[in-house]
Formats: sequence, structure tokens, C-alpha cells
Amino acid sequence: MISYLQVEELKKSFGDLVLFEGVTFGIDKDQKVALVAKNGTGKTSLLNIIAGKDNQDKGKITFRKDIKIGFLEQNPELNLNNNVIDEVFHSSSEIKNAILEYNKAISLNNKDLLTSAMEKMEHSQAWDYEVKVKQILSKLKIDKYDRQISTLSGGEKKRVALASILIDEPDLLLLDEPTNHLDLEMIEWLENYLKSTRSTLLMVTHDRYFLDRVCNEIIEMDNSKIHQYKGNYSYFMKKREERLHNEEAQVEKAKNSLRKEEDWMRRMPKARSHKAKYRIDNYYQLKDIAAGGRTEEEMKINVQSSRMGKKIVEIKDLTKTFGDYVALKNFNYNFTRGEKIGIVGDNGAGKSTFLNLITGNLSPDSGIIDVGQTIVFGYYKQEGIQFKPDQKVIDVVQEIAEVVSLGDGRQMGVKEFLNFFLFPFDMHYTPISKLSGGEKRRLYLVTVLMRKPNFLILDEPTNDLDIMTLGVLEEYLSTFDGCVIIVSHDRFFMDQVVDHLFVFRGDGDIKDFPGNYSHYREWVNKAEKESQKSKLEKGNRTFYKQKQEKPKTKLSFNEKREFEQLEKDIAKLENEKASLENEISSGTLSTDSLMEKSNRVGEIIKLLDEKSDRWLKLSEFV
Repeated sequence: MISYLQVEELKKSFGDLVLFEGVTFGIDKDQKVALVAKNGTGKTSLLNIIAGKDNQDKGKITFRKDIKIGFLEQNPELNLNNNVIDEVFHSSSEIKNAILEYNKAISLNNKDLLTSAMEKMEHSQAWDYEVKVKQILSKLKIDKYDRQISTLSGGEKKRVALASILIDEPDLLLLDEPTNHLDLEMIEWLENYLKSTRSTLLMVTHDRYFLDRVCNEIIEMDNSKIHQYKGNYSYFMKKREERLHNEEAQVEKAKNSLRKEEDWMRRMPKARSHKAKYRIDNYYQLKDIAAGGRTEEEMKINVQSSRMGKKIVEIKDLTKTFGDYVALKNFNYNFTRGEKIGIVGDNGAGKSTFLNLITGNLSPDSGIIDVGQTIVFGYYKQEGIQFKPDQKVIDVVQEIAEVVSLGDGRQMGVKEFLNFFLFPFDMHYTPISKLSGGEKRRLYLVTVLMRKPNFLILDEPTNDLDIMTLGVLEEYLSTFDGCVIIVSHDRFFMDQVVDHLFVFRGDGDIKDFPGNYSHYREWVNKAEKESQKSKLEKGNRTFYKQKQEKPKTKLSFNEKREFEQLEKDIAKLENEKASLENEISSGTLSTDSLMEKSNRVGEIIKLLDEKSDRWLKLSEFV
């Protein structure tokens, strides 16, 4: 195998906090590897170090000579003064330079520069490359190439950065949460693209379907150790459970043996200690193994929700527009206890508007939203929560309550409750600014659940949460006896939790689909296949009907006249084409004239193709 990357004994710490230590692994050509770990373990820091964006305290990173590397950061840093197309063409490759020079010549109306640029475009085959660029941008729904980067949202910036990296076709792709800010259609396209690309891949993602279908190896960072699994996510989960079980068995065995060895160590005469050195060494080895058990607590969610009355939320003839844009139109629905609804639809289809209407953050143009008196909303927003820079973890929760009621009726102090959510006591006075992105999201989830909601609205709750936390959240939501609405691009999460979908189809149209996301995709695919089959059958019927008609033996009077005129038209077009080509190659035309005559040549070629095809068809009967 050809080695692309070797990481040896890597260590990174922040003050007294050791993020990771002794990290060693390698990646070979054509591998597609996912990096999996709990929040706060240092996944993003590790990628930043590998990409050269940060420095390690210790260790060595070695790349294969002359390989090209592409790195997608969680929050990409783009040139705010660039427009979209300039940012996509930021690198110095020959093809990109040719396209940039061509665009520059057009904008400056510089004839000499245009001639040179067109030659470079031909030489580097940049015309095909430009088509590919626009295809990728189209799939990522970036359609306004002249927009300035400073005017884009965070999600749009990430999609521009992703497009730029994919277009560059690096040998080694480093991707940090590539599916964040992509809708479901984009994720499915990216999934297929990465499966077929020649690039070797190392990525961090929480999207388990994406991971399962793209990656063929998983590297897990756990308790400062690296564990490698040759297989996809399903294989990883199975083998991880086996590993944890074996580790616990080894620890238990070591503890039992240690008791005997400790008794021997106490009774052994000091004068004979040199004769039993191997046994003393074995004692300390057992002691290390016995102390190596998993001491951290697993996160558990067991929070009391407020009592829910008979009336929950009743919606009648709900309509909301913004100018010509229709977000909702005459929507009706009555929520019932315990139902869990997923929301899917393109960006801009009205999903966020719907959530803000239900929670009272927006007023409808018409219609009624009748919220029951006992309903307590818990709204987990996609943009997260804005913490004060000097706030500590404990400050955030104490602003809400000093005591939290649990699902079993017990009460717990907020310090214990934080520990429940994997914020140990030594983290309580940590400034919010020191937390990882995933830890901030987990703290935000704590603040939502502390308010004892009975109607949960979760807008992209999976962003930045680790796979282990997502599993716990899924289990909690599946037993939650209130109502849940989820907007998420995480298909696995949706499949595990929701029992039906609101499909936002645009122009205010919302379809209630009875099933989870995978059921919905199966239904869509089946409908598309049936539509294609129907078109094919219709075409076959037309073809069969034409075959049954009496075969043609000679031209009609009008067809003879058409045939004669086609010969004249074709000759005339050929002459015009030759004349234009001579003018273009003369070097005497202005830029505007050059562009105008080039466009006309293109039109003539198209007309010649059409007329020649018709002439050939009629000539069979002459």
C-alpha cells in the first residue's frame, strides 16, 4: 500500500488539560477513514494539526511527497472581499488561472489579454473544467456567483468552501463535519460523490448513514488511545462493544489477581525481594491494568417534563407570506400527546417560519394557533445560544434553577445535574469560551431540558454532538411522552425518533407523510421510477404506432420544395461560417465584435446540424 499520512506519538494540551497523547496511526492511498470520539476529546484539534493550522506539543506528522491536500474546517476562513467565483478559484493551478484570466479579460474588455486567455483555456482544457465547477456549485445550491462572501450566511460560506475543495480534486481530503449546513438532497449527492472520488479521505462526522456508506475504516479516540476498525459504522459499533466488554473483563481479572499479589507483597521478606523481581514487575503491571478501567459516567437524560393537558396545539387555516414568497398557506393540524414529527424540505421552503409561528416568535397573516394552557415549549435553535464571554459553565445553569426535577420524582442540585451530562465538577468553573463546539451544544441542551418542557422543538440538534451523545438523546426522545418536532439533516437520527413527517414542498404546500425519512425516500424513489416507466411506455406506444403506419415511398410536393430550399440554406450558412472564421482569425476585431461574431458562429453550427439532419432524412426518398 502507498502511505499518504503517518501520525506518530502526537500530543496536544491546553495548560493542564491534556487533550490527547500518544496518538499514532497511518492512512494509505484510497482509504476512506472516519475519526470518531466524544466531544472534547480533540477531533477538530487533531485535524487542524494534521492540516498545519495548529501546532502539536509533541510527535511527528509525515505526508507522502508532493501529494495535494484539501482541508474543510468546521468554520472556514474565507476572503470576505472575494465574490463566490473568485473564492472557488482561489488556488494557483494552471486551469484555475486560465479561467480567472479569461474572466478578467472579459470584464476589462482587453482584446490582447482575451486572445492570450482563450489560448490558455484551450491548452489546459479549461472549458470542460468550467462546466464541472458550475455542476458542483449547482449541486450545492450556489447559484449566484457574483455574490460577495461577506454577504453569505455561515452555511453558505461552508458550502462555498466545500465546493472549492472538491473542485480542486486533492489527493487527500480532510473534512470536519462536512454535512453540517447541507440539506438532505445535498448530503445524498455528497455521499455519492465521495464514494466515487479518487481522493483519499479522513473526516470527522456525526452523520451515521453518511459514515456507514462512505467510509471503509474508522479510527476511534478513546481514553487517549487509538483503536482502528477495518469496516463501516455498523461493523465499528459491533466491534466496539466487543472491545469494551473484553477490556472490562481484563480489568476485573487483573483486580482479582492483584488482591493475591498484594497479599504476597505484604508477606514477602525484604531480604528475598531480589529473588522475585519478575513477580514484583508482574504486580505493578497488574496494578496498571486494574486502574485502567473506564471511570467516566455515561450520559443519561432523565428529566421531568411539565404536566400536559388535553389541549396541546391546534392550528387552523394558518397562512404566512413575505411579499411574493408564500411560506404557509391554509395549513391545518391538531397535535396529539406523544407524537414525534420530522420536518423535511429544501432551504427556504418555510420550515423555520413554521417553528417561529408555533412558538409565537412570528405572527401569522391569517389563521389561528391555539396553544393549550399547560404547554411548555422547549425550543432548541439551530444557531445555538449566545453565552456571555466571561460566563462559566455553572453560571449558565444557575441562572435557570438551583434544583432540577428528574423523571423518577427525585430532585438534584444543578452541580450534580451537570455531572449527569458529562460536565464533571472540575469543568463547572471553566469559561464557556474554553469549551469545544460539541460541549457548548450539550450545555445548550441542558438549559433547554432544565425548563421541563412538554413540547420539544429541535432545530438541527445533531450539529456538533458526538455519536455517543446522539444515541443517548435518541433513547430519551423515543420515551418522551410529550410532543416532539425535529428539523434535522441527520437521516439516522430522524429514522430512530420520528413516526411521521411534514414535507415542505414550497409555495406554502405541506404534505403529512406517514413514516420516517427512509420510508419517505423509498416512496419518492418509487414514484420517480413509476413516472419514468410511464414516460417510456408512452414513447414505446408512439413508436409502435408509427411503425404500423404505411411506409413512406416518395416526397410530397411541399417536401420537394423544402428539400431544394435546404440545399440553398446549407450552402449559404457554410459560406457565412467560413467568412466569420476568417474575420475572427484576422486579429483586427474589437473585443465586442469578436464576442458577437463568435456567438454567431455557434448559432450557425447549430443551424447547420439541424438542416443537415433534415436534408439527410428527406434525401432517402428522392
